[in-house]
Amino acid sequence: MNDRVTVDIQNGVADVRLVRVDKMNALDNAMFAALVDTGERLKTEAGVRAVVLSGEGRAFCAGLDMGNFQQMASGSGRRSTETLVTAKRTAGGANHAQQACMVWREIPVPVIAAVHGVAFGGGFQLMLGADMRFVTADVKLAVLEIKWGLIPDMAGMALMRGLVRDDICRELTYTGRIFGGEEAVTMGLATRVCADPRAEALALAAEIAGKNPHAIRAGKRLLNAMTDADQAALLLAESQEQTALIGSTNQVEAVTANLQKRSPQFAD
Repeated sequence: MNDRVTVDIQNGVADVRLVRVDKMNALDNAMFAALVDTGERLKTEAGVRAVVLSGEGRAFCAGLDMGNFQQMASGSGRRSTETLVTAKRTAGGANHAQQACMVWREIPVPVIAAVHGVAFGGGFQLMLGADMRFVTADVKLAVLEIKWGLIPDMAGMALMRGLVRDDICRELTYTGRIFGGEEAVTMGLATRVCADPRAEALALAAEIAGKNPHAIRAGKRLLNAMTDADQAALLLAESQEQTALIGSTNQVEAVTANLQKRSPQFAD
């Protein structure tokens, strides 16, 4: 896994880096496996309170490895519809490639994607799996699958539906056009434009790591439920999460630390 993805955990922040630098972190089978394995590990990693996902080298992720497209052109890389539909799926309904993106939503703590260079196709869908996306102004982003005669199939539709208007999603999917950081923020696909997305992401992750970790996790559960839960279910979930928090050790520590004007000391 270390030749595709590395993880460095310091002070509650997991610094996750795609490190296939010679291929602009393009997605091959080994990269898919590394992303899924890393995400699954971080779901239960003790002491992790926030995650930053970024790419080393010139790009965040250039998308599907060019070798896969060359195989498609020759006909030898054709994937049958039956295989895509009947592939083993997670409890959330994702196949292996989709889980490389969805797993970041399933991690119980906030995930921030720091994006530079390019994030095309699968790389674009990967960044959508994060809770927040910090990008450079000159980043190049695209739902690029139509260029290769395809549709986004790495959870792109499931992830975009809560971020952008329906017509914008359709335009990007139909055209595959490339757009930059400022437009991504305007559309809702990026959180903010940064001169150094990774530095800002790590700083925010450190700030989040200093909050009540149980409240942060409860917040992520509620935010994940917002897309699909009906109003009654969401209102009930709010009450259940708040009831569990009020009077808990970490919640009392948050109040006490604020009253005493000191930094809180939370337990995981």
